[in-house]
Amino acid sequence: MVGTIVNAGAVVVGSVVGLYAGRLITDSIRGTLMHALGLAVVVIGLKMALTADDLIPAVACLLLGGITGEILRIERGIAWIGDRLKKGFKSGSATFVQGFVSATVLYLAGAMTIVGCIQEGTTGDAGVLYLKSLLDGVASVALTSTLGIGVAFSALSVLVVQGGLTIVASHLAFLQEPAVLASITSTGGLIILGIGINLLGLLAIRVGNLVPALVYAALYPLLFA
Repeated sequence: MVGTIVNAGAVVVGSVVGLYAGRLITDSIRGTLMHALGLAVVVIGLKMALTADDLIPAVACLLLGGITGEILRIERGIAWIGDRLKKGFKSGSATFVQGFVSATVLYLAGAMTIVGCIQEGTTGDAGVLYLKSLLDGVASVALTSTLGIGVAFSALSVLVVQGGLTIVASHLAFLQEPAVLASITSTGGLIILGIGINLLGLLAIRVGNLVPALVYAALYPLLFA
């Protein structure tokens, strides 16, 4: 759990820095930061997605995941949690929910989450989660400066989801299989690409509803290998 606690802390610290830095920069600079972050996220997503030799399984998982997410209304649920937090803390931020949802999906959709949690849970090595903490902390600075304090509350999502995965890691050892990791990485890359598109303001993709695709991505190599 140490790696997860550090990760959540990095998100909070980065958000605090971004919140205060955001007061010192103009709207034009803030917009440029958002576009720069969006481009970076797009590149990261593409790089992850293109690690697969064949993208068809990843696309299939994404489609199945999207259908599942729409049926379960996952994004609406995440947005509802964000809205409850906004009202509970009496935040006046117009982008609170967007920041919470975007940051939650960005920080949890990648394969580093699963790999890091499994490694810490099975061997006690939190190295991957420490690296993820650095990346998430930097991302929080940029996200919070544009989307506001809602980003900081994504630390709760990180704490709950990563902590839960770490605790049950001994039962998820199959996720360390190379084929499974490759499938998760390519599918997760497509989801992260969607986040980048949202950050660039090109479309409004409900990326939260795509998260179940990671479950299908983990099962695909086991069922069709």
